[in-house]
Amino acid sequence: MIITTTPNVEGRRITAYHGVVTGEAILGTNVFRDFFASIRDIVGGRSGSYEKSLRQGRELALGEMGDEAQRLGGNAVVGVDLDYENITSGNGSSSMLMVVASGTAVTLE
Repeated sequence: MIITTTPNVEGRRITAYHGVVTGEAILGTNVFRDFFASIRDIVGGRSGSYEKSLRQGRELALGEMGDEAQRLGGNAVVGVDLDYENITSGNGSSSMLMVVASGTAVTLE
């Protein structure tokens, strides 16, 4: 399955469009990771735990989107867009990371 942010794949012709496909991943983040990430934000540096969550969410969303494209008969997804959102509860005690991937399922020759 070819998945690309470009509107086409160089050297390949799109022979059929199967429609918009999406994949969603929602991951919980835990209180301790949030706490240590906030400390790291204050003192500088990278938050490896959040980077790992982002990567995991992206992989899950892209995989789900690719599976949907395959179910529709496509062998590629073009024009892919990734959106990230941090969802917190009303009192801010818990948060979730949402990753959404969307694109157009196509058949390439």
